[in-house]
Amino acid sequence: MASSPSHRAAPLFLVGPTAVGKSEVALLLGEKLGGEIISADSMQVYRGLDIGTAKPSSSERARVSHHLLDLVPLTEPFDAGKFVALAQDAVQEIQARGRLPIFCGGTGLYVKAFLDGLGEAPPGDPVVRAELEATPVAELLRELSERDPVTFDRIDQQNFRRVVRALEVIRLTGKPFSAQRADWRSSAASSSLAQSPRIIGLKRGTEDLRARIDARVDQMFAQGLVAETKALLDCGLAENRIAMQAIGYRQVAEHLRGERSLVETIALVKIRTRQFAKRQMTWFRRQLPVTWLEVRADEPALEIAGRVMAGLLPLPPKL
Repeated sequence: MASSPSHRAAPLFLVGPTAVGKSEVALLLGEKLGGEIISADSMQVYRGLDIGTAKPSSSERARVSHHLLDLVPLTEPFDAGKFVALAQDAVQEIQARGRLPIFCGGTGLYVKAFLDGLGEAPPGDPVVRAELEATPVAELLRELSERDPVTFDRIDQQNFRRVVRALEVIRLTGKPFSAQRADWRSSAASSSLAQSPRIIGLKRGTEDLRARIDARVDQMFAQGLVAETKALLDCGLAENRIAMQAIGYRQVAEHLRGERSLVETIALVKIRTRQFAKRQMTWFRRQLPVTWLEVRADEPALEIAGRVMAGLLPLPPKL
């Protein structure tokens, strides 16, 4: 029987850097709290990007229902606006079943867009976008530094997609991208949710997280990341500039073109993943009201999940 709106559980958000252990904890929370998981990962929406995105396995999906995975082929674009619309639907469906929506993922922009809306930025323009995508990255960054130094200092300059989008908005509006992003509106989530989101972040010590990242990368290559990338390139991966931003696939594609050895590629993927994890932590700390949970190197996922649940009962005060 569907629960009444007044008794529907507000979503829980589990965030943190890559390889911190979010997925296993989310699975345990889903099992113990009667929840379903909504992926907040900008790359897991693509069909075929499996090994390199650590997408939940079929056995994990059998344990707890997952949403917003494998949504689009590599030939189609996907953005935060589409995520918000689909996430809203998923939350309503999960709550109607009397279950708890659990957002889990490291794409902070998607979580923020769901909570605070997408602001006033204009929709994309195919002509402007094509022109920007054909421009060398160095020239794009130079233009961004001149037209919007605030965004230039804050943006992930290695994320081609975000650099292009920032300049697209600037060219279409004539205004700095940073000024338009400052006015996020609470249009995506209910006002009560936006005022008091339950956002739990997992964090680990530097050496612990580094060891987990290295182990994950080694596992991905052992599972067949090179073969998966080769098959995806045959299906159009290289033409999707967004999907090619996924760490691992880009570096393996370069390896397959003969730009570096496999050993060098594995080492580079580890470096890029560590750098990405650091940027994720910086973004979460600046952009979202996260309640952080320090995780010990030897702490079992079951114990971590128990600590998360202990912090939810009673519900935490407004952040």
